[in-house]
Amino acid sequence: MNTPTNGPANMPMSKPCHVNCIIPPHLFDKLLESEHDEVRKAAMDTLLTTTRLRGERGVRALFAGAVAPGNGRRTVFDCKHSTFLPGAEVAQVEDGPPAGDPSVTRAFDGLGKTRDFYRQVLRRDSLDDRGMRQDGYVHFGRKFNNAFWDGREMIFGDGDGRMFTDFTGSLDVIAHELTHAVTEFTAGLAYHNQSGALNESISDVFGSLVKQWSLNQPAEAADWLIGAEIFTPEVDADALRSMKNPGHAFDNALFGRDPQPDHMSRFVHLPDSEPGDFGGVHINSGIPNKAFYLTAIRIGGFAWQAPALIWYESLKASDVETQFQDFADTTYQKAGQLYGADSTEQLAVLAAWQEVGIQISGVPVGLARVRSLAADRSDGAGREDGLTALHQQIGALAAQVSGLAKEVSSLQGSK
Repeated sequence: MNTPTNGPANMPMSKPCHVNCIIPPHLFDKLLESEHDEVRKAAMDTLLTTTRLRGERGVRALFAGAVAPGNGRRTVFDCKHSTFLPGAEVAQVEDGPPAGDPSVTRAFDGLGKTRDFYRQVLRRDSLDDRGMRQDGYVHFGRKFNNAFWDGREMIFGDGDGRMFTDFTGSLDVIAHELTHAVTEFTAGLAYHNQSGALNESISDVFGSLVKQWSLNQPAEAADWLIGAEIFTPEVDADALRSMKNPGHAFDNALFGRDPQPDHMSRFVHLPDSEPGDFGGVHINSGIPNKAFYLTAIRIGGFAWQAPALIWYESLKASDVETQFQDFADTTYQKAGQLYGADSTEQLAVLAAWQEVGIQISGVPVGLARVRSLAADRSDGAGREDGLTALHQQIGALAAQVSGLAKEVSSLQGSK
C-alpha cells in the first residue's frame, strides 16, 4: 500500500510523500475474508495502525526540522512491540557493538547493503544522494503484518507468525521500500495508474538487484522473487511477486491467484482510489517488471551492471507522470547513449519491451522484429548457430552452382 501524506522535512513541501507498504491491498482484502478470527484480527489491526500512522506522519512532517546529511549512517531502534515511534529505544548504531537481537541485526545489515549498493554500483550518496541517514524501527506493534518506508524511516513488523514472518528477514523487501525514497528524490513518480505501477516496479527491480549484488549472483541464477522469505511455511506461495513470471507467484485458497499481468493486453483497469490500489499499482507493475527481467537475461551476466545503469539513468530522466511508453522509450535511448546504437544492450531493451506489448516509439514494428531476432541471437550460442546455418546455405548454393556449371558444359559439348 502507498497512501499520500505531507512531504518529509528534507523534501520540498509541494512534493508528495507516501507511506509505502510491502503488502498490497488485494492481499489484505483476502485476509479480511479469512474464516480464522486471528487472521482477520491481525489484518484489521495492521490496517488500523497504518491508517493512524498516515495522520501522524503528516503532523510530524509539518514540525520536523530539516534532516541533516549523515553519510548514510544507520540507526536501528527497538519499538518493543509499541507503535509509538518516539518511545523506541536505540538498539544499534553505526560502528557500535552488535545488538544480539536477530531482527535488529537483519534490519541493520539490510539498510547497509542497500546503502552500499547505491554507493558502490550507482555512485549514489544514500537515498537522497546527499548522505541521508537511514533509520529503522523493529518489533513494531504486535503481530503487525507489514514493513514500510514512510518518507523518513523504515519500519518492520514481526508478522503474525501464521501468515507472515518477521519482515526483517527479506533483503529485497528492505531494498524495495528504501528504493521508494530514491524514486521520490529523483523522478517523484506519482502514485497512481501507470506512473504508480512504474514506481512499484522500480522498487521491485532494485530490491531484486540489491539481493543479487549481495549474493554476487548472475541474472540467470537469480530467483527474481520479491518477498520470498516473508510467508510462513503454512502459506503455499513462492513470494509476493515474481518478476520472471508475473501472475505465478502464488495460487492458493487463502490469497487466490496472483493477479499480476505480464503483457499490456492483460493490463488491469482499477479505480484510482485506495480500495482500487490507486489504479492497480501493485498489480500492473508486473509488466515493466517482466521487461526488466527480459532485458537482463538477454544482456546476460550481472543484472546490476548494464541493465541497472540503464534503468537508473532512465529513472533520473523521468518525471512525475511518466507512463510505461515514456519509460520504455527512455530506456531504449539511454541504452543507445551508454552502449551505442544497435548494441547488444539496446537491442535487448527493444526486444524486452516488445515482448510485453510496448513498441518503442520511432522504431517501425517490422524493423523492431528484425532487431529483436538479432537480440535473441546475441549470445555466443546464437551467433554460432547463425554462422552454422549461413555456412550450410553457402554450401547448398555452391552445390547448385556446380550442378548448373556441369549442365552448361554438357550442353556446350553436345553442340
